Amino acid sequence: MKNQKKIKNRTLFFLIAFLFLTSLLSLKTLKKVTMQDIRISGSTLFSQNDLVNNSSLKFPIRLIFIKTNFLEKELKQNLSLKNVSVSRQIFPFGLKIYVNTRTPIAYGEMILNDKKKLGFIDKDGFFIEKKNADKKNLIKLTIQVFGWKEKFKKILSRIFIAQENYEFEIVKITFSPNGFLTVEEKDLKTIFLGFNPKLINYQLQIINNLKSELKKNNFSKKIDNIDLTNPNKPKIKVFKP
Repeated sequence: MKNQKKIKNRTLFFLIAFLFLTSLLSLKTLKKVTMQDIRISGSTLFSQNDLVNNSSLKFPIRLIFIKTNFLEKELKQNLSLKNVSVSRQIFPFGLKIYVNTRTPIAYGEMILNDKKKLGFIDKDGFFIEKKNADKKNLIKLTIQVFGWKEKFKKILSRIFIAQENYEFEIVKITFSPNGFLTVEEKDLKTIFLGFNPKLINYQLQIINNLKSELKKNNFSKKIDNIDLTNPNKPKIKVFKP
């Protein structure tokens, strides 16, 4: 009987403790969050003000009402982030926001509402607004991208990846308003690639082969431009003496 009584008392204690903790947690989630309750990790580039000004959050707001998925999408887009994770926390109380910034590898220029917008491009072809770029990486940039648009991300990424694996050195990438792609290589000068993004891998391979062959023969100094719009029939224009 004594053992049964102890078990009942212990069960009652744990039940009361559980109910108390549940009530406490419920009360905590209803507590209002202020900007000072935001903790940022992953980067020191952005402040609490930056995160608030680039979201639709209005403080103070009850913790339970913060839509974390929506906030992640907002911050990722508005701050040019590679990744962002937002979590509500009870202990310590507040919002924990992890940000993963993009690393610029090229200068970038895009046209937005008929106005030029300067920024940078990362390895995945994403545009990074100038104010959101990590300045410590900018001294190493040697590539310029003009005419950036959202739809050109994949083709830019393929060019950047190819440059890491091949011997050529692209210094300028230009998309015309109608999407015609032109690149400039350090030795091969201007190279016309055209409109078809499906040809880009083949075209980049040809550029690498041309660079290797022309460099051996010291012929690259005579080149004016190369037309690879039809990669099966490359056309090389040389300077006339």
